[in-house]
Amino acid sequence: MLLLDGFEKYIEENELFTHDDKILLTVSGGVDSMVMMSLTAAAGYRFGVAHCNFQLRGTESDEDELLVEREAKRYGVEFFNRRFDTTQEMERTGESMEMAARRLRYAWFRELCDEFGYTTIAIAHHSNDSIETFFINMLRGTGLRGLTGITTQVGRVVRPMMFATRKDIHDYAIAHHIPFREDSSNRTTKYLRNKVRLGVVPMLKEINPQFTTIMRRNIARLSQAQDFINSAIAIVKGEALETYGDIHRLKVAQIRPTLPRNYVIYEILSSEYGFKGDVVDALCHALDCDATGRRFYSREWVAVVDRGDVVIAPIQEDDSCETVVEKGVVRSYAGGQVLYYEYCNIDFIDSLDQGDNVALIDADKLHFPLTVRKWREGDWFHPFGMAGKKKLSDFLIDKKVSMAEKSRQFVLTSGDNIVWVVGRRLDDRYAITRKTENVLRVICYTL
Repeated sequence: MLLLDGFEKYIEENELFTHDDKILLTVSGGVDSMVMMSLTAAAGYRFGVAHCNFQLRGTESDEDELLVEREAKRYGVEFFNRRFDTTQEMERTGESMEMAARRLRYAWFRELCDEFGYTTIAIAHHSNDSIETFFINMLRGTGLRGLTGITTQVGRVVRPMMFATRKDIHDYAIAHHIPFREDSSNRTTKYLRNKVRLGVVPMLKEINPQFTTIMRRNIARLSQAQDFINSAIAIVKGEALETYGDIHRLKVAQIRPTLPRNYVIYEILSSEYGFKGDVVDALCHALDCDATGRRFYSREWVAVVDRGDVVIAPIQEDDSCETVVEKGVVRSYAGGQVLYYEYCNIDFIDSLDQGDNVALIDADKLHFPLTVRKWREGDWFHPFGMAGKKKLSDFLIDKKVSMAEKSRQFVLTSGDNIVWVVGRRLDDRYAITRKTENVLRVICYTL
């Protein structure tokens, strides 16, 4: 019963919900969420169960659904199930599987709460998930906030299992004969989280068997530090951030000179508007150079340097989202995508077939700076593997690219030439040949 005691104590200490609340448990059929359902019932809370079938694993997905439905009926609680055509949604929006599934499920959870009176949405993330998130964010590049792991509560979404480890949960399930399903995709190293879970974490545990306990303490301290910073940033925002409708002006001169200016700007732009660290670094450099008019992008916002201030506004549909890529830059952003740049000798390229999300470019044919922007009517290029040039609009039609995807199609350019239709086709003029010595390898990931 130790896990049950810890469950009730964690909920009470963090004020996640009470016995008067009506809780919507999100249950996948995996061991974490099945144990969460068992603990919630044993603790006497009122709850219903929501299950998402993303139809990505064939009969495995259907068997997950059947298990969750059976167990919900055994507890005598409301059961909600929705089947999503996730693949079609990815094609419609151009999102990654993870992004599409996340958006679909949270939108549905909110609908259920509004329609059936649920006050709280409970997710079964645990402390190991938080530790893995720490390393994932560190590898991708982050500030302190990204090192605080997974938040226990955001709005009506709560995570009551964050006190427990994966082993605690698994042991409890075995001891109490709780049925659960194993997701076969958890065993593949195709995804970054699984690489961290199956490779990095076991190695660190071998170095220090107390790794999990130490990391939980580290993350707790970092979270407290971030809370302190949030309080300070709130004061700065009150002094330096002005809002006019959906336009926001950060008056940089109003930031107290005793504060680290660039870090303050990073905290405001990252937390409020989703700007990444290296984008903010470039913006701060533009401020130092008084580069009025320079534009910088996050997924949904554009920040413009304006006479020493930073003006932040929503990206308009007709905005080309053009960003400059200087030689040596390691990363740039294109809407909901991030491009990574790696320079290497041809001898280090072991295969020319690296997938549509990778471009291998003859670096000596490029003229810097490069640019990344949305495609526009009139664009043309020489598609790799095809004779002659082709209008990009015709190429996208031939590829049966949806209107939604077209609106988010970016190109990498050198001077007036398209080098890469991002994620689709390289320009033949920049392809690797027998004479190539230096390679620019560009990798596109969806955020």
